[in-house]
Amino acid sequence: MSHSKTSYVCLPCRASYKQSYDRDRPRRICPRCAEPLVHVGSAFAAPRRRDTAAWRTLSVLVHAGVGFHKGCCDCGPGYRPRTLREVRERMTYARRTGEPFARALVRPEVP
Repeated sequence: MSHSKTSYVCLPCRASYKQSYDRDRPRRICPRCAEPLVHVGSAFAAPRRRDTAAWRTLSVLVHAGVGFHKGCCDCGPGYRPRTLREVRERMTYARRTGEPFARALVRPEVP
């Protein structure tokens, strides 16, 4: 039985690669720039390479530790901000309330 594939991204190259997940080989290298790839999860959909705003948003999410992993019922990873404006709103909310930044980023509604 073949294993399902998961996504890895290179933020400097703005490239995404689907590869099989192997616990014995956790570190992957970008074929373009030789920098380490970041494991983002199997429910990840990459933005277009020329969409710099979407890649900046993705960079904030990745650096905050937010992943795109499927749940147990294959319903997807849940809400993730798609624009820098949504990221800024959630950052402001996190600063105001003291909520952890990663949890505020995946919040669908900001009160």
